[in-house]
Amino acid sequence: MKNIMIATFDMEVGGVERSLISMLENFDYKNYAVDLMLYSHQGDFLKLISDKVNLLGEIPQYTTFRKSIKEILKDKKYSLGLSRILSKIIADILGQIKKVEEPGYYQMQLMWKYALPFLPEVSKQYDVAISYLWPHYFVAEKINAKKKIAWIHTDFSTVETDIKMDLKMWKKFDYIVAVSEACKTAFLEKYTELENKVVVIENITSPDFIREMAKEKVENSMLKDNRFKIVTVARLSHAKGIDNAVRALKILKEKGYQNIAWYVVGYGGDESLIKDLIKESKLMDSFILLGKKTNPYPYMKEADLYVQPSRYEGKAVTVGEAQILSKPVMITNYATAHSQVKDGLNGCITELSVEGIATGIERLYKDSEKRNILINNCNNTNFSNSNELEKLYQIVN
Repeated sequence: MKNIMIATFDMEVGGVERSLISMLENFDYKNYAVDLMLYSHQGDFLKLISDKVNLLGEIPQYTTFRKSIKEILKDKKYSLGLSRILSKIIADILGQIKKVEEPGYYQMQLMWKYALPFLPEVSKQYDVAISYLWPHYFVAEKINAKKKIAWIHTDFSTVETDIKMDLKMWKKFDYIVAVSEACKTAFLEKYTELENKVVVIENITSPDFIREMAKEKVENSMLKDNRFKIVTVARLSHAKGIDNAVRALKILKEKGYQNIAWYVVGYGGDESLIKDLIKESKLMDSFILLGKKTNPYPYMKEADLYVQPSRYEGKAVTVGEAQILSKPVMITNYATAHSQVKDGLNGCITELSVEGIATGIERLYKDSEKRNILINNCNNTNFSNSNELEKLYQIVN
């Protein structure tokens, strides 16, 4: 039996975490013993971890990655606190010099680089160590394993990273797993010399589990809302484009479409910015933030249209889940969009802009026949793909 360790940040509600839960649900525990290392034991998905997985105890130094600088200093972890302050200052300066829209990726790289000397190693020897979420410095530097695998869930052509720093880290891995072909292509445009390491393994989806979860009874005024309901499940962050969604709904209201309500399930750093934008756009009764939900599926099930207004994605887990629930889906034309949706068949792809989102919704709102075609095509598709795990077992062995 092979010993595998999988490492990630925590089990907060998110697409990456949901895909990990599905993978662990479908894993072959007859042949593999799986240890799960969470830097922090927090998040509503903790209770969904398969009982066949051995959840390792927290290591105090690693819990700091989800804490504020103030909390770290309060915990007397001064070296880690100072490394965080330094990474923030340098990332902000680099961001201004290079005019980077989102210097957070630089900051995360630097945060790990400066923190590494103060982080303990894990003593157990593993056959395989899997780092499930970038940045992968923990598995690269602090785990003793015969084989190392790193997962990529994002479109790397859209994020600003220090390529030289990342390359040193990537080279410590035997394999890099991309969640879609488009994700792999975008990654290799940036890191061409890693071509022989990259394989594609799609996020594991579990249609029976999703359909079962969608039956859960929830109390919400959304269920009594008779308007045309758009639903989005996403982090409230720049990447997910929820600000563009608010602006698009404003355009539709100004055009006279008063019968549309947009519900967003999720939470994140941009919440206050988005709330201000909703207020400013006078959309308080029609653009509704439902907040964090461990089970988003009953809300998805209520959608007349599922919309993903993202600026970039690797492969949006939620889009696949909406398709499993036979919802008409519309996504923006981010770089990896065509690897997720066959335009006009199992969803629609619209221009990545505020006007593009508004136009795409208007078309589908007016064309119930088109929506029915999308619904029927999703109904007739088998979205189960647990066989993707065979690809993982092949590289593990």
